Amino acid sequence: MKRIKIDSSMITRDPAEASIVSKNLEDFGYDGAYTFEGPHEPFLPLAAAALATEKLELSTSIAVAFSRNPMTLANIGYDLQLMSKGRFTLGLGSQIKPHIEKRYSMPWSSPAKRMKEMVNAIKAIWSCWHEGKDLDFRGNFYQHTLMTPIFNPGENPFGLPKIYVAGVGPLMTQAAAESGDGFLVHPFHTTKFLENITMPSVKKGLELNSGKEFDISIGIMIATGITDEEIGNARDACKAQIGFYGSTPAYKVVLEQHGWEGIQLELNNLSKKGLWQDMSSLISDEMLERIAVTGTPNEVSSMILDRYGSIASRIAPSVFSGDPELKKELIKSLKDKL
Repeated sequence: MKRIKIDSSMITRDPAEASIVSKNLEDFGYDGAYTFEGPHEPFLPLAAAALATEKLELSTSIAVAFSRNPMTLANIGYDLQLMSKGRFTLGLGSQIKPHIEKRYSMPWSSPAKRMKEMVNAIKAIWSCWHEGKDLDFRGNFYQHTLMTPIFNPGENPFGLPKIYVAGVGPLMTQAAAESGDGFLVHPFHTTKFLENITMPSVKKGLELNSGKEFDISIGIMIATGITDEEIGNARDACKAQIGFYGSTPAYKVVLEQHGWEGIQLELNNLSKKGLWQDMSSLISDEMLERIAVTGTPNEVSSMILDRYGSIASRIAPSVFSGDPELKKELIKSLKDKL
């Protein structure tokens, strides 16, 4: 079995905090750390982390693609690869139409086609800089045809970053495999969904871009503890998160695999009423155990390898537990079995 790398989220309120946080993650033994597009900008903490660490691989998981353009993403990706000495991966996601149009005031259309084109545009810009090729990218959404020497950083001594794309539905998944270097599997999934939708879509995309190395990075929700009470509390917290994700229409496709699409409509109605606290009551134990992994750290680590060992290049555990020592025990158990 190939070695699976383990990544951790890197949550900071101030980008400067990333220096300490990232060094702690590296010292603990994580392979990678990632930021995400939340209440803070995702790239600045990675700049601080790049200077504070030596081995830790750094990524965005994710940065919102459609709130930016290919040139700005090419610039920041190139520079973070330079600062980290070759340890950066650009992880992109589409977000949803209301956020792109109403929060970012940016255009929305054909997200899978736009994402594929954006990734290809970034790679065309990088090829111009790194390999000296003419910049002549002409797409339906983006056109980049001007690069004067003063704006060309030249060859990157550490090579070019990988680009991972996040998605749920088959069109975005296939687009990721056609244009990107890896696929980010959202924690809201089941093995049946991966088998029936995700992996066939990846295979279809790779057939159109044959001979390419391609990574699968899987987010995993984990409810763990030592005692029954600890595990029960973690399961309740995990159900609340599943309810939050399940209220989003884009994730209905996951629930449809199990005949649970009616629950998605109920969750969505609760979200519109602001009744977030009521969502977890709709998540059954069966739903929890299909979507998340639950049990003691040792049980959880074995289940993760059984579920994902044959397909995952990387895993990103989201651990629901009030005890940080349990998270350490889980990661140690995983590393011992990898």
